[in-house]
Amino acid sequence: MGINIYNKEGYIDPTAHEALSNVDRENMVNKKIVFICSPYAGDIEGNTERAKRYGRFAVSKKRIPIIPHLMYPQFLYEDDPGQRKLGIEMGLVLLTKCWEVWVFGDQISEGMAVEIDKAKKHNIPIRYFTIACQPLGGTR
Repeated sequence: MGINIYNKEGYIDPTAHEALSNVDRENMVNKKIVFICSPYAGDIEGNTERAKRYGRFAVSKKRIPIIPHLMYPQFLYEDDPGQRKLGIEMGLVLLTKCWEVWVFGDQISEGMAVEIDKAKKHNIPIRYFTIACQPLGGTR
């Protein structure tokens, strides 16, 4: 969607459009991107709902969440090992663009362990949370 170049009367208003577009960009630039690290496999339905909650939590903290395990299963097949590996690899690329990694829950899946290891190798701060979105200590 975006900022409409037309005003309420239907006339093109490039000055207002540019000003509103810049305000929108400024608001987004000040938000930091966080990578949401949580289980997916196993209880896919429950884990998907929890990941959505973690994303809403990140937004409530004025962060931009990246949640690959909500995005890539939309078009990649989790039960195809090659496609699952591709999804993980693409997620790891996104992880390197993030300000922090937020790990949720007390169980670390195989995929989560790979993500945590990648964050450590890139010196990306890692924060741990309960499944109820309560912080567990500081960054690591």
